[in-house]
Amino acid sequence: MTWDAIVVGAGPGGAATGILLAERGLRVLVLDRAKFPRPKICGEYLSPEASRVLDRLGVLKAVEDAGAVRLRGMVITAPDGTRLTGTYPTSAPWRGYRDHALAIPRLVFDRILTDRLRDTAADFHERVRVTDVIADGDRLVGVESVDAAGRARSFRAPLVIAADGRNSVIAHRLGLVSRHPLQRVALMTYASGLEGLADRGEIFVDPPAYSIANPVTPAVANLSLVLPLAHATRYRGRLDAFFDERVRQVRHLAARFPGLSREAPVQALGPLAYRVALPRVGGVMLVGDAAGFYDPFTGEGMFTALRSAELAAETAIAALGASDCSVPRLAAYERARRDAFRGKQRVTRALQFVIGRRWAANRAARLFERRAGLLDLLMGVIGDFVPPRALIHPRTLAALLRPS
Repeated sequence: MTWDAIVVGAGPGGAATGILLAERGLRVLVLDRAKFPRPKICGEYLSPEASRVLDRLGVLKAVEDAGAVRLRGMVITAPDGTRLTGTYPTSAPWRGYRDHALAIPRLVFDRILTDRLRDTAADFHERVRVTDVIADGDRLVGVESVDAAGRARSFRAPLVIAADGRNSVIAHRLGLVSRHPLQRVALMTYASGLEGLADRGEIFVDPPAYSIANPVTPAVANLSLVLPLAHATRYRGRLDAFFDERVRQVRHLAARFPGLSREAPVQALGPLAYRVALPRVGGVMLVGDAAGFYDPFTGEGMFTALRSAELAAETAIAALGASDCSVPRLAAYERARRDAFRGKQRVTRALQFVIGRRWAANRAARLFERRAGLLDLLMGVIGDFVPPRALIHPRTLAALLRPS
């Protein structure tokens, strides 16, 4: 059988890409090394604007019916104890597709997406590990793989879409991945005893670390701790004890949830940030984390995967229709992706400067405490529906400079 496109990876980005291409009548092969559903380290946060993409994919109702927790905003605690309550804007001029974010375990979310993928005409193969790319001159024409029984097989198509995450075989085989100077690690588990979370997640900034508690069921929260990679490296093999001790050292987190109890082993992911260059050959596009990652503070991971899947599908449909998957033709996707995420990436980098310095975090908290509307505006940017340029609008700057 011949395919129009091969999608490597069936996480949110890959499954979404496969669904969108199959719905347009393309012959799509989706490969993943895992058997779904499978556990995945993740903040398990879907921004208000992510619901628009989920609706387009036909899975929003299933996600909501599966018990996804609705989050109206976030509570942020600064190092000096200042507590800020941010709410997603719900009135003009900006309003999200939903007035709330969603939190849902990845085991549940990925099952819903892959079930939807199976409902399409896409050819979805699990437990198939892509091992290499097949090139013909200046373009990719397929991938090499090995299945669960150890059988090697080649698959060919004019377009390969790499959605295989932070350890992307495609990106590494093409020599696109490089180290990022921001070396952090995320430790994640599930916890109970976090009374009062209800309809908001909570972030505790304690430089050089921060912690995020995100309710994924009425009784259990996703609890993550992000800190310098060097702090955790020597505790490999003793992550549970290290995590418990570090959580106790995040002073305001321990005081806020004295009954906190870990309900699962600690998982680690790091280094979090890495760079991925643009492909220098045709016949390939990178979606989601395969295209690079910075830091999870703004929870952009799953929305970025879903939105980049939309953008990749649009370019892929046009390129395949023109029988042209050259670098210049596929560059339309890179331009669209850059335009879609550039503003929020700048905000994320500014936030990293703030949360990495105790004095800056405390000063910012006091500013937002005086200007609650600005915090809500920032929540809208984090929620992916307020344009980041709104934060530097003259009215916003005037509010920042106005005496309290």
